[in-house]
Amino acid sequence: MKFSIEQSDGVTAVSRFLREKTTTNYNIDKDIRVIPNFVDTGKYRRVDNPEVRAKFAPPEERVLIHVSNFRLVKRVQDVIRIFGEVRKKVPSRLLLVGDGPERSACEILTREMNLQQHVRFLGKQLELVPILSSADLMLMPSQSESFGLSALEAMACDVPVISSSVGGLPELQVHGETGYIAEIGDIDRMAKYAVDLLTNDLKRRQFGRAGRTRAVENFDVRKIVSMYEEYYTECLGAGPAVAARA
Repeated sequence: MKFSIEQSDGVTAVSRFLREKTTTNYNIDKDIRVIPNFVDTGKYRRVDNPEVRAKFAPPEERVLIHVSNFRLVKRVQDVIRIFGEVRKKVPSRLLLVGDGPERSACEILTREMNLQQHVRFLGKQLELVPILSSADLMLMPSQSESFGLSALEAMACDVPVISSSVGGLPELQVHGETGYIAEIGDIDRMAKYAVDLLTNDLKRRQFGRAGRTRAVENFDVRKIVSMYEEYYTECLGAGPAVAARA
């Protein structure tokens, strides 16, 4: 990796966090351009469909969602524990989208907490927009995130995000505006933030709209792809070029 980066004419990273981590870990003295991940905000936008939502929860209940590859660093068990605290105060359901090595442990924890009637393991999904559009809140308590693409997709669909303060997540969302940010493993605080939004429709909708606006203005595919094109053109202007992505 160090050799590839140092021999490239252009190097990009999806967040300032990843740029700094790459520079430090590989002891690299080379410019790395930060160009964030992107989302197609034309495709990822809230499309409310009562029939789809009814499959997940009755009208009087709130819907929380988590999307990941169920690796240990995603802390999906924290998602379940946060939800357990939320359900003590707010009638709600949890949708877990994705699959991976931690799924079995999460299913066991769900049964141990007697939440199996309120948690849906949906597995891998090719079409996320209808599911995200059915959600009121996303939970992302990760231990590590270079960027947080799932959170961005949720924001584009007007879904507020509660996340940990790691990696590129604080660069993506704005605490107290598009969602809330807490320290890794702070289940009680994340649950408190979730209850705050789930019991205040006006605030939750404001946060959702702010997330959508931030996604459109800062991370839309047309804006970010143009940044890549401009950077590649800049690299090519220096002669035969090789580009790398950290």
